[in-house]
Amino acid sequence: MDYIAALTPSVVMAIAFIALIVTIVKTQGGPNKSKEDAAVDAAFARAEANRRESAAGGGPAA
Repeated sequence: MDYIAALTPSVVMAIAFIALIVTIVKTQGGPNKSKEDAAVDAAFARAEANRRESAAGGGPAA
């Protein structure tokens, strides 16, 4: 019966981890996905514009 006591914490942690992953996957997307994607795209565009400006000798970007 010692093996049950030894395996129980591992099994509980595995179940909790699987539940966490399932929750994360289920909450991806949804009605705000397009707004989140647009915000990320805008941040990438700003970073790319700043990189190009500094590479072209435009000085430090503000």
